[in-house]
Amino acid sequence: MYGDTPVLVATIPVPEELREWYPPARRVDSREAVTVIELLSPTNKRSGRGRTLYQRERQDVLGTETNLVEIDLLRAGEPMPAYIQAPPGGMPPGGYRILVARGRQRPNADIVPFTVRQPIPDFPLPLLPEDDEPPVSLQRVLHALYDELSYDLLVDYHASPAPPLNAEDAAWADRLLRAALRR
Repeated sequence: MYGDTPVLVATIPVPEELREWYPPARRVDSREAVTVIELLSPTNKRSGRGRTLYQRERQDVLGTETNLVEIDLLRAGEPMPAYIQAPPGGMPPGGYRILVARGRQRPNADIVPFTVRQPIPDFPLPLLPEDDEPPVSLQRVLHALYDELSYDLLVDYHASPAPPLNAEDAAWADRLLRAALRR
């Protein structure tokens, strides 16, 4: 569990041959690659050159012992490849997900799915095997940025989201927005 959010076990495709790759996150003392954090963009998830380039970069990372944290906060587009083992009772609902792929545990990885109605779950940041994994609260960071940059003045909450929410999520969002307008 990451907080109250269940974790799914996934097997991710990795290249058969390990290659060295040099991501921007490195140890200070040795310049050794430790962890890559990727926040997926629409270009990463749409078919075409951007997705192909990202998948190649992803495979390069997965072919090393570098940890990968992949954050998918986009409902549109095709998710990145992962063979998810469904837990008893079936797959939990999702639309968003965080992948935590520790270099020394591959091909296994953790995937945390969540919906628009849930806060972004905190996730552990994998570092070196002997290091503690500090929790990352992306939800707190995004709230702080939202407030600091006054996104409430920039986002048109009357427009329909793209892609559209399913009926249940749309009703939830409508109730949330109506409650916010009453304040």
